[in-house]
Amino acid sequence: MLTQWGWSSILFMLCSTLMGLGPHPMSGHFIGEHCEFITGQETYSYYGPLNHLTYNVGYHNEHHDFPRVPGRLLPQVRKLAPEFYEDLPYYDSWTKVLVGFVIGENINCYCRVQRK
Repeated sequence: MLTQWGWSSILFMLCSTLMGLGPHPMSGHFIGEHCEFITGQETYSYYGPLNHLTYNVGYHNEHHDFPRVPGRLLPQVRKLAPEFYEDLPYYDSWTKVLVGFVIGENINCYCRVQRK
Protein backbone atom coordinates (compact mmCIF):
# COMPACT_ATOMS: atom_id res chain seq x y z
CA MET A 1 0.00 0.00 0.00
CA LEU A 2 2.78 2.40 0.90
CA THR A 3 4.67 1.67 -2.32
CA GLN A 4 1.57 2.34 -4.43
CA TRP A 5 0.22 5.45 -2.71
CA GLY A 6 3.13 7.00 -0.79
CA TRP A 7 3.26 8.63 2.63
CA SER A 8 1.28 11.72 1.66
CA SER A 9 -1.74 9.62 0.65
CA ILE A 10 -1.58 7.60 3.86
CA LEU A 11 -1.34 10.78 5.93
CA PHE A 12 -4.26 12.29 4.02
CA MET A 13 -6.44 9.24 4.69
CA LEU A 14 -5.50 9.22 8.38
CA CYS A 15 -6.22 12.94 8.81
CA SER A 16 -9.49 12.63 6.90
CA THR A 17 -10.65 9.86 9.20
CA LEU A 18 -9.71 11.77 12.33
CA MET A 19 -11.28 15.02 11.13
CA GLY A 20 -14.42 13.36 9.78
CA LEU A 21 -15.10 10.84 12.52
CA GLY A 22 -12.78 11.80 15.37
CA PRO A 23 -12.92 14.53 17.99
CA HIS A 24 -13.65 17.27 15.43
CA PRO A 25 -16.93 19.11 16.23
CA MET A 26 -18.39 18.39 12.79
CA SER A 27 -18.26 14.65 13.44
CA GLY A 28 -21.05 15.17 15.97
CA HIS A 29 -23.56 15.08 13.15
CA PHE A 30 -23.09 11.32 12.69
CA ILE A 31 -24.16 10.72 16.28
CA GLY A 32 -26.73 13.49 16.47
CA GLU A 33 -28.57 12.53 13.31
CA HIS A 34 -28.96 8.79 13.67
CA CYS A 35 -29.17 7.89 17.34
CA GLU A 36 -32.49 7.67 19.17
CA PHE A 37 -32.16 9.59 22.43
CA ILE A 38 -35.87 10.37 22.78
CA THR A 39 -38.14 7.38 22.21
CA GLY A 40 -39.99 7.76 18.93
CA GLN A 41 -37.70 10.48 17.53
CA GLU A 42 -35.36 8.67 15.15
CA THR A 43 -33.48 11.58 13.66
CA TYR A 44 -32.65 15.12 14.75
CA SER A 45 -31.71 18.33 13.01
CA TYR A 46 -28.95 20.77 13.90
CA TYR A 47 -29.59 24.48 13.46
CA GLY A 48 -26.18 25.97 14.19
CA PRO A 49 -23.52 27.94 12.32
CA LEU A 50 -21.59 24.88 11.09
CA ASN A 51 -24.34 24.28 8.53
CA HIS A 52 -22.64 26.92 6.40
CA LEU A 53 -19.54 24.74 6.22
CA THR A 54 -21.33 21.40 5.77
CA TYR A 55 -23.80 22.34 3.00
CA ASN A 56 -26.73 22.31 5.47
CA VAL A 57 -26.25 18.67 6.43
CA GLY A 58 -27.71 19.62 9.82
CA TYR A 59 -31.19 20.04 8.34
CA HIS A 60 -31.59 16.31 8.69
CA ASN A 61 -35.33 15.98 9.36
CA GLU A 62 -35.99 18.22 6.39
CA HIS A 63 -33.67 16.08 4.27
CA HIS A 64 -35.52 12.89 5.23
CA ASP A 65 -38.88 14.48 4.43
CA PHE A 66 -37.68 15.87 1.08
CA PRO A 67 -34.62 13.87 -0.04
CA ARG A 68 -34.53 15.40 -3.53
CA VAL A 69 -34.34 18.99 -2.33
CA PRO A 70 -30.75 20.27 -2.62
CA GLY A 71 -28.99 21.03 0.67
CA ARG A 72 -28.81 24.74 -0.10
CA LEU A 73 -32.62 24.91 -0.11
CA LEU A 74 -33.31 22.92 3.08
CA PRO A 75 -33.42 26.05 5.30
CA GLN A 76 -36.22 27.34 3.06
CA VAL A 77 -38.16 24.09 3.60
CA ARG A 78 -38.05 24.75 7.33
CA LYS A 79 -39.19 28.35 6.82
CA LEU A 80 -42.05 27.32 4.53
CA ALA A 81 -43.39 24.65 6.91
CA PRO A 82 -42.51 25.72 10.47
CA GLU A 83 -45.48 23.86 11.94
CA PHE A 84 -43.78 20.56 11.10
CA TYR A 85 -40.29 21.37 12.42
CA GLU A 86 -40.54 23.88 15.29
CA ASP A 87 -41.80 21.36 17.86
CA LEU A 88 -39.27 18.64 17.00
CA PRO A 89 -36.21 18.21 19.25
CA TYR A 90 -33.01 19.54 17.65
CA TYR A 91 -29.38 20.29 18.45
CA ASP A 92 -27.68 23.65 18.50
CA SER A 93 -24.15 22.29 19.10
CA TRP A 94 -22.42 19.26 17.63
CA THR A 95 -19.72 19.70 20.27
CA LYS A 96 -22.30 19.16 23.01
CA VAL A 97 -23.41 16.00 21.19
CA LEU A 98 -19.83 14.66 21.26
CA VAL A 99 -19.33 15.56 24.92
CA GLY A 100 -22.66 13.94 25.78
CA PHE A 101 -21.64 10.82 23.85
CA VAL A 102 -18.38 10.52 25.80
CA ILE A 103 -19.58 11.35 29.31
CA GLY A 104 -23.36 11.02 29.09
CA GLU A 105 -25.34 8.10 30.38
CA ASN A 106 -28.17 7.96 27.86
CA ILE A 107 -26.09 8.51 24.72
CA ASN A 108 -24.11 5.49 23.54
CA CYS A 109 -23.55 3.20 20.56
CA TYR A 110 -26.67 1.19 21.41
CA CYS A 111 -28.93 4.20 20.72
CA ARG A 112 -28.59 3.65 16.98
CA VAL A 113 -31.93 2.89 15.31
CA GLN A 114 -31.97 -0.61 13.85
CA ARG A 115 -34.65 -1.95 11.55
CA LYS A 116 -35.65 -5.62 11.59
